[in-house]
This record gives sequence, structure tokens and C-alpha cells, in this order.
Amino acid sequence: MAELTPMMQKYMETKKEYPDCILFYRLGDFYEMFFDDALTASKELEITLTGKSCGLEERAPMCGVPYHAVEGYLNKLVTKGYKVAICEQVEDPKQAKGLVKREVTRIVTPGTNLNMQALEATKNNYIMCITYTPTKIGLAAADVTTGDFYTTEVEDGRRLMDELMKYSPSEIICNDAFYVSGFDIADLRNRLQMAISTIESYYFDDEGCEKCIMRHFGVKSLIGLGLEDFPVGTIAAGALLQYLLDTQKNDLVHINHIQSYLTSKYMLLDSSTRRNLELCETLREKQKRGSLLWVLDKTKTAMGARTLRNYIEQPLLNKADMEARLDAVDELSKDSVSRDEIREYLNPIYDLERLLSKVTYKTANPRDLIAFRNSLEMLPHIKTVLRSFQKELLTGIYEDMESLDDIYALIDAAIEEEPPLLVREGGIIKDGFNEDIDMLRNAKCDGKQWLAQLEEEDRERTGIKNLKIKYNKVFGYYFEVTNSFKDMVPEDYIRKQTLANAERYTTPKLKEMEDTILNAEEKLYTLEYDMFCEIRDIVAAQLERIQRTAKAIARLDVFASLSYVAERNHYVRPKLNEKGIIDIKDGRHPVVELMIDHDMFIANDTMLDSNNHLISVITQIL
Repeated sequence: MAELTPMMQKYMETKKEYPDCILFYRLGDFYEMFFDDALTASKELEITLTGKSCGLEERAPMCGVPYHAVEGYLNKLVTKGYKVAICEQVEDPKQAKGLVKREVTRIVTPGTNLNMQALEATKNNYIMCITYTPTKIGLAAADVTTGDFYTTEVEDGRRLMDELMKYSPSEIICNDAFYVSGFDIADLRNRLQMAISTIESYYFDDEGCEKCIMRHFGVKSLIGLGLEDFPVGTIAAGALLQYLLDTQKNDLVHINHIQSYLTSKYMLLDSSTRRNLELCETLREKQKRGSLLWVLDKTKTAMGARTLRNYIEQPLLNKADMEARLDAVDELSKDSVSRDEIREYLNPIYDLERLLSKVTYKTANPRDLIAFRNSLEMLPHIKTVLRSFQKELLTGIYEDMESLDDIYALIDAAIEEEPPLLVREGGIIKDGFNEDIDMLRNAKCDGKQWLAQLEEEDRERTGIKNLKIKYNKVFGYYFEVTNSFKDMVPEDYIRKQTLANAERYTTPKLKEMEDTILNAEEKLYTLEYDMFCEIRDIVAAQLERIQRTAKAIARLDVFASLSYVAERNHYVRPKLNEKGIIDIKDGRHPVVELMIDHDMFIANDTMLDSNNHLISVITQIL
């Protein structure tokens, strides 16, 4: 009976461990797929299906994608709801004995995609876990690109739907009980485009979930995390965290905080209300233009845009919290010169949250660090301008925001201004940062000059006028001395070969120079890569400082945007009351007036209260 080849046996062993994934199996410069995975991938990716001899009578269906272009193909599959397991070579093929060792290093799913080009910069990419019980529904949502992690509980499917519409997760994992609860799973998949799947029951073990959470966040009790009042939410959070740790093959250090909340903290907006209010997208076209977010979003950073979207999706209920936000916007509006200066400094800042996630995942490349450095360059200027503001939220932003001068200085001193995209091509580290790298770089470029200089030095030292340094592939570099000068050879010369009319020698210095020159390029690239990884790890070690600063930048961007919009559109600060009365004079619809000719818009008074005036019908005749 025919047997699979050793390589294909290893492939099948790995595939058995990840049966629900398309397996990208690294072979040289390609990721290959076989059998059913190849049939699926070739169809979905529109790539050629071929075959490979595998030891069986028939060739195995096969297709593949180049390793340097893998992200584009990954995105196509993940966008369509597939899970992809990335199986990498984890040892140097030059040093491997037999088959090169391979391991799955990461599983990419719709909710764990890290590719910044594939994600909407202004929107979080959430993966959600739902734990269904007869009395409560626990849910947890995480964005692995930013480190945000939330959990809460709801009473029924209607409230759950409200939370789903708020988060709009790209992926949902759940327990078996939710799948058979009667909730419209098909609607989540087909209408809302959410990938949904069940995971094994052991993920939802109460004790296992609690231990996982406490171990990850380094606490001895759930009380310190604020989870003691959310038993089912804790299970959802623990299951999600275990799932992420298993699929990402990473310690997820950037998820260093979990926020539990009561849904009653925010205004209850059911899914129908959200759609009809067109808060973040229009009802029919599903476009941002024509929504409230379109009017208000003049943020300068992706972090600020995501925060503003979250503010709109979760309206506050506490009057003091509302007034604090209004105070911040008001103070910025009263000093528009400083506000506009802040907005100028915010403009060049990249998405620090998602860049930091790439750093902690060890996937950040040299250009990512340069983008990081360019962003940090703006922070001291922002803090200088922000220092003069006095309102609570703005002073809080000032305190949370660090200049991060040490990180800026490290990257600025170490990384080339225009480094290559790939980390193993060299050309990453600046001259003067590391002596060994400088030496190897000089050896790679100036090896001939070094040899000529050594030859001249030894000619003068020994008095051998015809002393030559020569090279061949067998013996490498050597001094050649004709027989007539053999008596002048010094003691530190080591004989390598005897010829009819000459002797060949080496010296410790020549041998060292030979090793340096011949291995300079390979050693240089390896050392540059190691140095880059060390710098990346130093940045990752400052995770909490950077995250806190990034969140502060996001909040400042939101308040500056709202202030700018208020000034440009001539908005006034509302007066809040808790008497159940809305009394608006010359009210203008913020979206409608921008969608039509300004002269045709008619302002309206509005009077509503909780007793006699519950409904008001306002029409616009064009």
C-alpha cells in the first residue's frame, strides 16, 4: 500500500491539529496548500491549481502563494470568513538535519487580522465571545490591534443585539448553548457579515476562565479587575482570552486592561434606533457621508477617529460626565489658535495603537519604527501647548501624555531614515550606533583596502620585499613567500602550504581579517536583524507608557475635532437639565443642513417634555 512521503506526512500531522483552518505550509519561498485546502484556496484566491507527488498513486492537489505577498492573499480569505493557520520554518534550513522543523506560529481569523492595510483605520476590529446561560448572557469584546478589552452582561437576546450593533464585531465565538438558543445566527452571518462559530466547551469552564484572567493580568483576585459582579461576563472574557492566546501564539502583553461595564451606564439605543438615526452610516447606502459621524469627524489621527466613533455609539447618561466633555470642547474653542496648533501637531501622528500591537507581536518592520519615531516627535510640542489649559479632561490628558523622549532618541539614533521593508536585508542600523555593525559594514565595503594595508605593514615589518597576500577557495587568504626569503619569515607566521618555489602562511591577524571579510555580509545582516529585534523589544517594554499616551492623544484629537466643527458650523453649547425638558430655539439638523443648499434650510424650534409634549413632527419642504 502506498504511503505518503515524509514531508507530506508532517503536513498531514499539522493539518489534523487545525482541521477548521486553511493551512499555509511554508516550503522555501512559498506557502503551499494541499488536498481540500488547495481546492478551496485556488477557487477563492483565483490562483492556479496544480499537483504534487506525495507518495500516493494520484498527485495531491496543490496551490501556493509567494511568502513576500502572503498578506494580500490572507486578507482575501479572512475577509470571506475563513481561518488560516500559518505554518513557518522554525529552524535554519542550512543547519537542519533531515526535514526542516515547522510549527504553526499564528492563526489568522476575521477578528484577529493585524494587517493595517486591510483594516478600516477609523474603526475597531472586534472579536466577540458570547456565553449563553438560561438567566444571563455574558459577552466580551477585544480588538487585538489596539489592546481594547471589554466585558458585560445582558438579560436577553434583544439587549444582546443592541450590543452587537454597537461593537459590529467581524468575528463571534460562542458556546453551544447560544447556537441552539433560537437567536438568528443566519442573520448575523448573511446580513451583518459576522463570522460566527462555536468553540470547545472547555474554554467556558468557570474555574479555568478565572485562572486564565488572573494569570494574564497578574492579579490574585477578580475584585481588582472589577469583574466580581459579572460572573457570566467573566466566563465570556476568560474564554475569549484563552482563545486568543491559543490562536495568536503570543502572550498578548498589549491587552493589559479589561473594562467591565453596566449597559445602563450608556444610553440604550436599540438596533433599529441606531440604524434610523444614521449615527455612523446611512440607512440605505451604508456610507459614512450623510451620517452624524461624517459631520463631527474632523479628527487628525486614526486613534481619534475610533474614539469619536465609540463616543457616538455609546452616548453618556451621567450629566457630570457630559459637562466635563463640553467643558473641554468649550475651552479649546475659546483658544482656537492653540487648538489649531495642536491639530497641526496631531496631523503627522500615525496609528500608535496598531503600530504598538505590531511591535508586541514582533511583526513591526523598520519602516514601522520610523513611523513610530516621526509620531513621537510631535509629543513635546503638543504638551507645551496643552500645558496652558485648565479644564479637568484636558489636564488629565496632559498628565497621561508622556513625551517619550527616550524611545524617540533610541529609534532616531539606531534606525536608518529610509530603511528596507524586510528585516533581513540589512541597511537597517545607522552608522555609528554599533561598533560591530560598523566593522562588518566596513569589511563588506573596504575589505580589499584592509588587505592591501596589512600587506604593506607586513612587508615593512618583515623586510620581505615581494610579500603578497593572495586568495583561493581552498585555503582562503594567505601570505605567499618565495623560497629566497624563507629565512626572513617571523615566528607568528603559520605555514599553510608548501609549493615548489614558495611557502604559504597565515597569521592570527590575517585569519581574523579573512573571517571578517568572507562572512561580513551574512554576519552583518544577522547582526543588524538581531539589533533591530533588540530595539523593537525595548520599545515593547514601554508598552503601558505608550498605550496611555496613545489614548490621551485620541481623546485630545476628539475634543479638538468637536471644537473645530462647532466653530465652523456655528454650534452653541447646550444647557443640560434633568427635568425631562428639551427646549431648542432655531434648531438645525446637523446632517441635513450640510447635505442641501444652506439658504434652503429652515431652522425650527423644538419643545418636548415628559408630560404634555411627547412627540413633535418637523418637516422640510424643498
